[in-house]
Amino acid sequence: MSLPFPTVPREPLHTRSIQVRTFAREDGLYDLEAELIDLKAYDFPTRTGIKRAGDAVHHMHVRVTINDGFDIVDAMAAYGAAPYDEHCSAIAPGYGDLVGMNLLRGFRGSVKARFGRTAGCIHMSELAAVLPTVAVQTLGGRHRDLPVDAESTTRPFQLDGCHALRVDGTVVKRDYPRWYAAPAEGAARSDAEPASALTSASSPSSSSSDS
Repeated sequence: MSLPFPTVPREPLHTRSIQVRTFAREDGLYDLEAELIDLKAYDFPTRTGIKRAGDAVHHMHVRVTINDGFDIVDAMAAYGAAPYDEHCSAIAPGYGDLVGMNLLRGFRGSVKARFGRTAGCIHMSELAAVLPTVAVQTLGGRHRDLPVDAESTTRPFQLDGCHALRVDGTVVKRDYPRWYAAPAEGAARSDAEPASALTSASSPSSSSSDS
């Protein structure tokens, strides 16, 4: 389902595009390549002249190489466009310090700690922040080609990672019964009955106070 069509006339102002492509390498590792482009829908003045609508204001690239354990073993960054040219792009080599971080273990916090404020580029760090879920999609899809080990004692990493995969929810009960944990009596409702919960919440007989 897409968003409903707006009911008020609008003027376009800004477009940010983020694209990530991933690759399986012949050496058994994986490359994740992310690109960010910012465009304005209007001309505006800069210190060096007029920036035309559709010309990139920001254009950044980051590539990380990971292993099966989501550890970053190589990393590099590059700039195609930036407001302050070489003063912005001078930070690119610093993003080699992504090496050693793990995409699934505190990655965004590690990026913030290493590249916060004057130690990094906010747009490059925002671009790096999309990598964990892309890595999951990359390796998760390949792992689906492997036979399922019903006796495995390793809990799937995605469980409790979002509301749909709560271990006390319907999806885990149906698809990962080994790891299902029934909610404690009196605990907050999970996703088991979303429709009835919404109906109850909107019922005229519902309490008008949340206190």
